[in-house]
Amino acid sequence: MNVVLGSPAAPGIGIGKAFILPEEQERIIPKRKISQEEVEPEWKRFTNACKDVQNELNSHIQDEKISKDQHDVLETYLMMIQDPVFITELKAYMDKELFNIEFSINLKVADYADMLRNSGNEYLAERAQDIEDVFNRVIDVLLDYHSFDIEQIPDDSVIIGRTMKTSDTIILSKRKIAGLALTEGSSACHVAILAKSYGIPVVVAIDNAAHIASQGDTVIVDGNIGEVIVQPDIATITSTNTKILAEEKYREQLKKYKDVPCKTEDGTEIKLYANIGTPDEARTALENGADGIGLFRTEFLFMDAAQKTSKETGAYSNSMSEEAQFQAYKQVLETMGDKPVTIRTLDVGGDKLVDSAEFPNVQEKNPLMGLRAIRMSLYCPAVFRTQLRALYRASVYGNLRILLPLITDVSQVETALGIARGIRSSLEEDGIPFNPDVPIGIMIETAAAAICADVLAPHAKFFSLGTNDLTQYILGIDRENKAVNPLYNEFSLAVLRMIKSTIFNANKFSLPLSVCGEMAGNKESAIILTGMGIRSLSMAPSHIPVIKETLSHFSISELENLSNRSVQ
Repeated sequence: MNVVLGSPAAPGIGIGKAFILPEEQERIIPKRKISQEEVEPEWKRFTNACKDVQNELNSHIQDEKISKDQHDVLETYLMMIQDPVFITELKAYMDKELFNIEFSINLKVADYADMLRNSGNEYLAERAQDIEDVFNRVIDVLLDYHSFDIEQIPDDSVIIGRTMKTSDTIILSKRKIAGLALTEGSSACHVAILAKSYGIPVVVAIDNAAHIASQGDTVIVDGNIGEVIVQPDIATITSTNTKILAEEKYREQLKKYKDVPCKTEDGTEIKLYANIGTPDEARTALENGADGIGLFRTEFLFMDAAQKTSKETGAYSNSMSEEAQFQAYKQVLETMGDKPVTIRTLDVGGDKLVDSAEFPNVQEKNPLMGLRAIRMSLYCPAVFRTQLRALYRASVYGNLRILLPLITDVSQVETALGIARGIRSSLEEDGIPFNPDVPIGIMIETAAAAICADVLAPHAKFFSLGTNDLTQYILGIDRENKAVNPLYNEFSLAVLRMIKSTIFNANKFSLPLSVCGEMAGNKESAIILTGMGIRSLSMAPSHIPVIKETLSHFSISELENLSNRSVQ
């Protein structure tokens, strides 16, 4: 039996079989000079790789299960891979410069894509990503590169490894995962946030996590204390099962809070909403007594759709059509009835990447400071317009609110509101029903937004405090970085003062304000936030009964006294 210590990131205890995540294979494109005699053999390798990709694309095209959109993309890829102009230019470049075929393809594809993007023609610009995608598949064949398929993970697994890509965390909602044991991450990283939503315990900051167990070993993950036990003995397994039963009994006792409002001991009502990432989770929110949806993270819809498209067709395409989005948003709104549903527009980029032809493939030294969230939406306005159109179409099926992420400047809000006006006019002209009065709010999750909340307030219908990014940006700490994440502290005086300032400005302009970051679902921080004047919290559905019980033991004056001590 081996006991390994890390940091608790998501509460709970789980036991299962180890599934060791393979280290992601680095895709390095070699660059080497070749002789004139090597040109023909290299070109033969290229034509064979193209045939392999063509055969794969053709097999997917013949699949009756694929959609028309996917079929059209595959047809486009087939035409591109046989484009005589590009093929001639590639051969001429290799004959002249005498570089290996992988390097030659990569360089010429980049040149071609840049030319398309700078053509001034929207259709041609959109094809730039397509040509990159299809010839990257050719390069993968030449390099014998195969990416790991997350769908290989079986039920009842304890996932162990260095880290998980945010796009791979979709597996958490599809499988019965017993726990996560990772080297990188923190309690505020996206992997932990999603794991909490599904009641999956997580331990992070484990040195060389991938080497603590072998594939198939029995592993216990205790996310309450940050402990991982590999190959536990019978006595440990027995005591762990006793703890798991005790947790299940406690959750059963919390069910009495499902159908009662959250109130402090002296009767002040606090609204508790749920954070979700898929339409099906709306049902879970209701089962836990949510007053509505405080945050629907739509990027996970796009990630899931892109992964399915890649797996089913062997190629990337536009990740979500307007109709697919409309159906997803409609499902959530109908599930929640008249309860408010806040849907956040796409927060992609940074560590949340979508393998889709819609988004630029940008290499960034500091992606969390780069092209993400509202910046990406305004950089790719066609994607943003499609999402807003789907949202407005769905608005007649429930109580919708739209939330704009990572706002730092009034101009971003004005541009987004202008696009929304255009969408409303377009829907009206098309005779499509929609609610023209859907409130549009903004996330306060940067120091810029918090400091200028009084300037932003006149342009918003509500504020939503995203404490995860707010803490990260205020303290200048990457919460995914094992070396510095112990310094990540939501109770930092700087963070609490920024929250207090935002509350003051929201009250000044009579704007509704909620907190949708991880602070909302934590017992200690929920106490502090409520004492500061917050009356609306949004969290993982499973945390709602816990926060209801916690706040029921305090009066408002007691909460205020506790809060005042923290913000001195």
